[in-house]
Amino acid sequence: MEEFIARGFAATRLDDIAKRAGVAKGTIYLHFRDKESMFEELVRTVIVPVVAKLNALPPPTGSVRDLVEAFAGNFLKEVIGTRRGDLVRLIVAEGPRFPSVADFYYREVVSRGIAGMRALIELGIARGEIREKDLARYPQILVAPAMIAVIWQSLFARHAPLDAQDMLRVHLDLIFGERRTT
Repeated sequence: MEEFIARGFAATRLDDIAKRAGVAKGTIYLHFRDKESMFEELVRTVIVPVVAKLNALPPPTGSVRDLVEAFAGNFLKEVIGTRRGDLVRLIVAEGPRFPSVADFYYREVVSRGIAGMRALIELGIARGEIREKDLARYPQILVAPAMIAVIWQSLFARHAPLDAQDMLRVHLDLIFGERRTT
């Protein structure tokens, strides 16, 4: 992961990965077909488990907003400001030049996340927690603050720090209505 993040997908060489790992280049080929298959396994190991937690959420006993907040809080903790966030930014930056990498990331990460978000949105609509029924057509809206935070962190945080948790709260207030305190 360090080599991919430091050099980008295009410039990363298996020789450099082997050197960093302290193994012969041939050892890498015992486990991976090529650089792309190694990168795919990295994504499966580092990012997929974070998204898998969305689809493994327990049956909702509280509000849908509580579930979304729990998942988003976990995402912010485990991705924003970590090496995982660097990996997501790498895919955003280099995905257009490497469509097969972007396609893989869509299949393994994005489509699963979208399905999980859509299921939560539909539950929120059915329970009357979400009034805007069209949100189910665009679950990307629900996760937009997380993506903004990932990108903002790498580009602008040194100029204007972003409180991603508070931004998420404001975003969820727009979707669910302001949280009432009793």
